[in-house]
Amino acid sequence: MAQWLTDNAGNIIVIAILLIIVSLSIRSMIKAKKSGKGSCGCGCAHCAMSGKCHSAKK
Repeated sequence: MAQWLTDNAGNIIVIAILLIIVSLSIRSMIKAKKSGKGSCGCGCAHCAMSGKCHSAKK
């Protein structure tokens, strides 16, 4: 097992870095959605789906 880890250490490091980047991106998207920010960044004033993607705040 130790030999396999040393043979694939480079791949393991790259995969771990990619997993961290992807998880941080997903976390950022979830936080933006929960705070009510749109995904396109230009507002919902002229969007045809403005009533569908953001629920009414109570």
